[in-house]
Amino acid sequence: MNKKNIGMFIVALVLFQTAFAQSNLLNARNPSDIGKKTIEQLAYDNDEPLEYGYIDDRDILWSKVVWEYIDLNERINLPYYYPVDTTNVSMDRRSLFDTLLRNIKNGEIDEIYDDSYFTAKMAKSEINVKLQRIDTTDAGFDELNAGNTNINEYIDRINLTSQDVEGFKIKGLWYFDKRQGELKYRLLALAPVAPDVQTMGREDMDISEQLALFWVWYPDARKSLHKMKVFNQKNSAYPISFDHLLNARRFNAIIYREENIYGDRDVAHYVKGNALFQVLESNKIKDEIRNKELDMWNY
Repeated sequence: MNKKNIGMFIVALVLFQTAFAQSNLLNARNPSDIGKKTIEQLAYDNDEPLEYGYIDDRDILWSKVVWEYIDLNERINLPYYYPVDTTNVSMDRRSLFDTLLRNIKNGEIDEIYDDSYFTAKMAKSEINVKLQRIDTTDAGFDELNAGNTNINEYIDRINLTSQDVEGFKIKGLWYFDKRQGELKYRLLALAPVAPDVQTMGREDMDISEQLALFWVWYPDARKSLHKMKVFNQKNSAYPISFDHLLNARRFNAIIYREENIYGDRDVAHYVKGNALFQVLESNKIKDEIRNKELDMWNY
């Protein structure tokens, strides 16, 4: 990276932080004034995600699509998980799952698919089926058999919340830009991973399989993720957006699949029964991608 690019990055970062600082906190006369910006501030702020530059196919010298898993139990990934209890935090602080779900429901995010290949688009009703289970108790069935149709008190509704989400699957493209002469990454899609709500909490079933609930086409979600703030532990005056966090790859993830001749099979499909060897295989794929940039400059 040359000096000009470094300077532009620093300026962009300063502007980004200034735009996302909690506004009017010290000038508020009452709590409802917190977060309200003046007309001058609104005119000055450019509160939009940084647009991706156009990349011509002829400029891509090499590329590889990889699928990764972000484990929310890891400490570095906790900003994507918290807060799970939203009663004591501001409206602009939500977990990544809540942010996605809220914007899907209000129509801000429309490109939702059933798989990572974007073959079948999902409707809101299909998403709701994966988020809620309705069970009727034995007493409820007895009331139905007795002819009573009003059995709401005998119905249990189990909802999948952000607290149940254990990770995220992401799909992205690593590519070598021959114009810039560097290796780059572009996030394409992400999916929350959680237990199947139809089996969650049931004592008669011992199933712990984690499922991708839905896949969100990332470019369609960038504006919504840019609006939502992530707590900055080093300086709470400058919160960070989810879009910035994801595009900067500020997370730890393990590659569980890469595009290959065998139908994009998972690492677990050809390295079976040994979690350590699966991690080593994932690290091997990472090293091959990292070394690709260096190999491009070797003649």
